[in-house]
Amino acid sequence: MQKTIFITGASSGLGKATAKLFQERGWKVIATMRRPEEEKELNQLSNITLVELDVTNTLKSQETIAEILKSNSVDVVLNNAGYGLIGPLESFSEEQIQMQIQTNLMGVIQITKAFVPYFRERKSGTFINVTSTFGLLGYPTCSIYNASKFAIDGFSEGLAYELAQFGIKVKIVAPGGMQTDFAGRSLQGGMHEAYGQLIAKVSEGYSEEQIANYTKAEDVALIIYEAATDGKSQLRYIAGNDAVALYNERLELTPEGQFEKIRNQFIF
Repeated sequence: MQKTIFITGASSGLGKATAKLFQERGWKVIATMRRPEEEKELNQLSNITLVELDVTNTLKSQETIAEILKSNSVDVVLNNAGYGLIGPLESFSEEQIQMQIQTNLMGVIQITKAFVPYFRERKSGTFINVTSTFGLLGYPTCSIYNASKFAIDGFSEGLAYELAQFGIKVKIVAPGGMQTDFAGRSLQGGMHEAYGQLIAKVSEGYSEEQIANYTKAEDVALIIYEAATDGKSQLRYIAGNDAVALYNERLELTPEGQFEKIRNQFIF
């Protein structure tokens, strides 16, 4: 029987790569995005349905999901939509901070909540939440982004315990750096004169040379496919060589040891 995946943030990057992979593997894909009328590639593929959805609009999202479930069965929900608010805390407005949390965290919570009754009644279903290595360890100029991704990790783990009794799986895919337009399109940077040295040093990690060494979105999509199909109750899937290295280091060092190691790089 053909299975269906529901994807948020499918217009580019990892979301689009995942939509294409699942379509190639014979799945039906419900690819959601804020402006589906602008999509020129996924709309040419069979078994992909484009749906307008903004994860920050809770009421509209709930209505859209309810309408989808009237005529579609859904087996996997991929919470992928998000962006990075990168910069010193002092550089951000209240509106910027609220939007980061609303998109990256509350969007995931509300989309998940809309699907839980459906999966509970079916006694099956899988949620896959895209976090980041920055959902596993903190990093300078990423405090608000860290907050959103750490929160998704905790939310997912707690929810996995809560929903296990109903045969529902909750999984986390944590990529490291990816060769997508995330750095150009989805990173929103804040500047502050007091943090010039710090911003310059952190920016070295976003150079073209560094990005060339990052993992391809298509490779992370393969890990999402594995999480969706392996039948395991595994919670975390670490995606990308840099992510695996950082995660292994996190396991080897005490949390305080890793904190000291990173902090000392940014004391000038």
